[in-house]
Amino acid sequence: MMNTAIILEYLKTYLKTRLTYRADFAIEIVTDLMFQTMNLLFILVVFSHTDLLGGWTRDEMIFIYGYFMIPSGLFGCFFNLWNFTERYIVKGEMDRVLTRPVYNLVQLIMENLDPSSLFGALTGALVMSYAWWQLGLGFEWWYPFVLVILIIGSLMIYAGIYIALTAISFFSDAPTGIQPMMYNIQNYGRYPVNIYNKAIRFVLTWVLPFAFVGVYPAAFFLEKDITRAFAMLTPVVGLVFLTGGLLFWNYGVRKYRGAGS
Repeated sequence: MMNTAIILEYLKTYLKTRLTYRADFAIEIVTDLMFQTMNLLFILVVFSHTDLLGGWTRDEMIFIYGYFMIPSGLFGCFFNLWNFTERYIVKGEMDRVLTRPVYNLVQLIMENLDPSSLFGALTGALVMSYAWWQLGLGFEWWYPFVLVILIIGSLMIYAGIYIALTAISFFSDAPTGIQPMMYNIQNYGRYPVNIYNKAIRFVLTWVLPFAFVGVYPAAFFLEKDITRAFAMLTPVVGLVFLTGGLLFWNYGVRKYRGAGS
């Protein structure tokens, strides 16, 4: 009960802060939507020169991209930890976090919420719905439940990978550049993996499984036989990577000795 009350206070404080700077909030939304629009335009440009890409049509690619935007937007909202090293390690704010009763990672999530990213997820849902209509896909009553499970699985993959990368800061406060590189790699997940060579397909499926945040779960609704089986592995892969990320995070917290050490 106490933890819930503290979390609600975090939310109230955050909303008050955001409402104070409405213009910044609006600019963040517009910037994010422009970025997503440019990515979508890239797909349209590619298909202006070809009808198929690795056996996938334009509307199928748009459908995959729409799905990709949903967990990506949710991740951007709730796991906005890009400035963790500078703010919490170098400036010592992690010491403050560790003196409070709420689980430290929950505090960090609440302090760094980025609701503007949710508009990216909403845009993804609209893009996906449009492509669904264009493709004339069927609809079963249980599809929404499967979609939610797949999105949660994709979100857990994002969270597990980036929580583990963030935890590296407990051992080194020097910028490593790994997270920006990982951000670029994750974008490969919005395209069908069969357009890549075998080595990249293996990495995107089992090492850095960003294929499970885009093409594999999206392909379930496209009824692609080869990737439909992989789609159902999404929540399993998500659970494995989230568990690993949290274990590494907790290990890093135990090794942390404070800003003065």
